[in-house]
Amino acid sequence: MSPTESDHLRPASGSGSDIDVATLRRRIRVALGQEPGDLVVHGGRVANVFTERIEAANVVIADGWIAGVGPFDWPARESISLSPDELVLPGLIDAHMHVESTLLLPEQLARLIVPRGTTTVIADPHEIANVTGKAGVQMLIDVSAELPFDLFFMAPSCVPASPWESPGTTLGPRDVAELLCHPRVLGLAEMMNFPGVLSAEDEVLEKIAAAHRRGQPVDGHAPGVAGQALIAYAAAGIRSDHESTTLEEGLAKAALGMLVQVREGSSARNLDAFLPALVEDRLGDWCLATDDVHVPDLMDHGHIDALVRRVVAAGVSLARAVRHASLVPARHYGLRERGAVAPSYRADLFTVSDERSFEPGTVIKDGVVVAREGHYEARTAPSSIPAANSVRLAPLSERAFELSLSDPNAPVITVIPDEILTRSDRRKVGVDGTSGRWVFDPQHEVSLIACLERHKATGRVGLGLVRGFGFRRHGALGSSVAHDAHNLVITGTNARDMLACARALEEVRGGFVVVADGSVVAALPLPVAGLMSTEDAPTVRHRLKEVNRAAGSLGCALSSPFGTLSFLCLSVIPELRIIDRGLFDVGAQRIIDL
Repeated sequence: MSPTESDHLRPASGSGSDIDVATLRRRIRVALGQEPGDLVVHGGRVANVFTERIEAANVVIADGWIAGVGPFDWPARESISLSPDELVLPGLIDAHMHVESTLLLPEQLARLIVPRGTTTVIADPHEIANVTGKAGVQMLIDVSAELPFDLFFMAPSCVPASPWESPGTTLGPRDVAELLCHPRVLGLAEMMNFPGVLSAEDEVLEKIAAAHRRGQPVDGHAPGVAGQALIAYAAAGIRSDHESTTLEEGLAKAALGMLVQVREGSSARNLDAFLPALVEDRLGDWCLATDDVHVPDLMDHGHIDALVRRVVAAGVSLARAVRHASLVPARHYGLRERGAVAPSYRADLFTVSDERSFEPGTVIKDGVVVAREGHYEARTAPSSIPAANSVRLAPLSERAFELSLSDPNAPVITVIPDEILTRSDRRKVGVDGTSGRWVFDPQHEVSLIACLERHKATGRVGLGLVRGFGFRRHGALGSSVAHDAHNLVITGTNARDMLACARALEEVRGGFVVVADGSVVAALPLPVAGLMSTEDAPTVRHRLKEVNRAAGSLGCALSSPFGTLSFLCLSVIPELRIIDRGLFDVGAQRIIDL
C-alpha cells in the first residue's frame, strides 16, 4: 500500500506494538500489589480457557491489559464487585462475518453485539468490495476505527467470486497484496473460487501465495468439496472453512487440519448438525461464526453468546465452549493477546450471572466498561457516509422479463430452506401455447427469477426459474443484495411486477422491495452501496420485518426470504444459480440454454 494510502491508518488495537518498558514495569508492579491498578473485578469466578476450569479469582487491569488473575486482593482506583455465582469470561470472537449482511454500519452493529460480550469480529468485506472495490473496504476500516470492539478484516480473495460474475469492480493479486499490508487486515478471506484452486489458476494462487509470504492465514470456502479434491484444496494452505453443512463434511475437513467454523447465521443454520460432535469433542479446533446474520436475529437472540448458550445447553462445558469462542479463533488469526482472562492479555472481558443462563452483564473493552446489563455505554459518534446511488440500470421494459422455453420440462432452481445450497430439478412449468413463453401457474410452484447487471448499465438480464418462494397469484420480490457481485435479483410471477421492482430499487438506491399489482407494498432502502442502511438498528429491524411480512402476504413462507433470494446469484455454491448471463450450472461451469 502506498504511503498516501496507509500513513493515517491505525495499527491493530492491542497489537502489543506500542508496549514500552514503562508500561511493562507498571504492569508488573500492579501484579505484585506494589501500586494500584486501574480496575479490579473481584468476588466472582474466572473461566480459564487454558485448563478449561472455572475457579474463584479476582482480575486486576492496568492500562487496558490484564495484570493479574488470582485470589489476591489487588488495590485499584475502581472496582466491580461480583457475587460468587457470577463468572468472568474473555470477550467473544466472531470468526467470520460479513458486516454488510447485517445491513448496518459498524457503529450501529456495535450497539447490538458489544452488550452481548462480543469484543472482536473477523470480517470479510467482499460484499462492498464487489461494489466499490478497495474504496469500500477502506470506508469500513475508517468508520470502525474508534468503536468499542475490534473489527479486523480479511482481504477479499474473490472479487469477482468467479469469472462468470459481473461485479462493480475487480481486485487482482496486486490489490490483494496491498490490502494484506494493512495492520487491521489479518489474512486472505474465504477462497470461494475452489474450482480455480483445484485447476491451479495463476491469479488464484498468486493471491494465496501473497498471504503465505506474510505468514497470514488463508480462509476457505469449500461447500461439498470432498475426497481428493478436498485434500488438494487444503494442500494450497487453506486452513479454515465455514461452509460445512453436515457433520461428515466437517469431520473430513477437521481431519485435514482445517479450523471448522461452525456457522449459524440467518440464511444458513448449521449448529444443530454439529452439536453431537462438539459434545463428544470430535471436531478438534472448532470455533463459531455467523457469516451472514440479520438485525432481527441479533436483537431477538443475541450474537456469539447465543451460540455459546446453545453449545453449553447441549452438554459442552462452559469453559470449553468459551475457549472455542475466544482463544481458538484468536490463535488462528494471530491475535496473540486476545481470547483469555490471563496476565498480559488484552482486557477484553465480560461477566455473566451464572453458567446456565449465560446472560452477559458488564462488558469491558481495553479495560473500560462499555456495556452493563445489555445497555451500551460507549460514547461513539454516528457514522457520516455519503450514499451515492450505486444502482445504474439501462432502460428497461416488461420485455426484459419474458422467458421463452424450448421445453416445458425446464431446469428449475429449487430452494432448500435454511440453506444456501440449491437443488437442480427438472419440472413441468407453465408455458403459453401460442408464444412458447413461461407463464405463472401456482400449481407448479415455480416463479421467474432475473439477475440484472446494475453497476455499469450494460442492460444484461439473465432469466431462469425458481421453486420455493410460494407465490400464489401475483407479486415480486427484489434485492440489490445479491451475493457476491451484488447485481439486482428479482423473483416474481409477472413482468409488470418485476419491472416495478427494478425501478423501485433504482429509486431507493438499493435495498429490499416487495411489489404487488404494479405497486410497492414495502421497501427497506439500503443506500450505502445498495448493501447497508444509514438508519439505526431498531429502524432497520422494523422495515425488514415489514418487507418480510409483505413477502409472506404473497405466499412466501421462508424464514428469511430476502436472505434466501440474495444467495441465488452466487456462482460458486452448488447447484443452480442465476447470474446476469443466465441460468448457471455451478458443477458444469456453464450457462444453461433454456
